[in-house]
Amino acid sequence: MTRASSKMPPAVAQVLGHLPGYPGSLLFSSALNLAMAQHLPPDVRAALEGKTLRIRVTDAGIGFDFSWRGTRFCAVDKRAVPDLTIAASAQDFLLLAQRREDPDTLFFSRRLAMEGDTELGLLVKNTLDAMEMGMFETARQVPARLFARARQAFGK
Repeated sequence: MTRASSKMPPAVAQVLGHLPGYPGSLLFSSALNLAMAQHLPPDVRAALEGKTLRIRVTDAGIGFDFSWRGTRFCAVDKRAVPDLTIAASAQDFLLLAQRREDPDTLFFSRRLAMEGDTELGLLVKNTLDAMEMGMFETARQVPARLFARARQAFGK
């Protein structure tokens, strides 16, 4: 795959980097629940239980902290030390989500970094690799579903 030349504009990254972490983590974990939670096998759920993960978008200066608790992903306070941090640019995360780039290629070209529990990192990677493409197509509907839930919650 060829590397996309798209980069986060510095002004946008600066603004995003100043946003508080928890609201973003709450939205991110809600999106994960809508897109993935029902697709996780029981053994993966058990292995993720209580583990803290951080997705760090390097060029945006933001991170999303979450864990698996019981039946769903939950946002956690950024002050917690994550068991695993996965870091890449926004563009590379987008390429991964679209399956237009392979995580191993990004890792070995130093565009994707993992810190912490590498066994947990391999579990996450292998779980995502095993999921069917249809699940990722369904994930495209997540933003509209999140906004619909927000409108319902606020009565609009």
